[in-house]
Amino acid sequence: MSDRPNLAGRLWYDCVFWSSFTFFTFGFSLRREGWRNMPRTGPVLVVANHQSMFDPVLVGLSSRRYLSYLARSSLFAQPVLAPIIRSLNAIPIDRNMGKDGIQAVLTALGKGQAVLMFPEGERTHDGTVQPLKPGVSLLVRRVTCPIVPVGIAGCFAAWSRFHTWPQPSPLVLPPGPSTMALSVGEPIDPARYQGKDRDWLVDDLHRILARQHAAAEQLRRK
Repeated sequence: MSDRPNLAGRLWYDCVFWSSFTFFTFGFSLRREGWRNMPRTGPVLVVANHQSMFDPVLVGLSSRRYLSYLARSSLFAQPVLAPIIRSLNAIPIDRNMGKDGIQAVLTALGKGQAVLMFPEGERTHDGTVQPLKPGVSLLVRRVTCPIVPVGIAGCFAAWSRFHTWPQPSPLVLPPGPSTMALSVGEPIDPARYQGKDRDWLVDDLHRILARQHAAAEQLRRK
């Protein structure tokens, strides 16, 4: 089955993609690497570190594939945000990745979609990759598709949970602390995690995300 939305959905997604690409490139000096590591077809579980409210859109810029996003179910109750995230293929889940959330992801993957999740479960408090939610292991053990890690850097300075408004670093000015970068890693074979206990799996995935975050940090315009 195809992961492509209908014509109206594709036009809207493409509009958001190109306007966001322009906004982040010129407003935050965005750089990207490794985008060829994203499989072009078939189901993919995309995992990324979580620094800001910008992150879902930014990871969408790491590939021309249409992504489905995991979003906290509470966000679907917000009158302004809910229609936007629904229009961008968001999938509601609870923060701890319960049974219903896992099944929603597996259903989307079964349709051949590329699904983005943030295993930390919330935005970082200090810019580093936070401990991953234990429930992540329940999902990762059940997927049979490639798992693609994406590192995000600069977004904590740009718009952390402690900032009311974004702090730009325009491309035409000397670089500031909020220049951004994305680093897409090589796909992980899900067989890597078969038969592993929860702690080993969560620690290994955390190390991989921390490595991609470090790669993105090195890529940032400084």
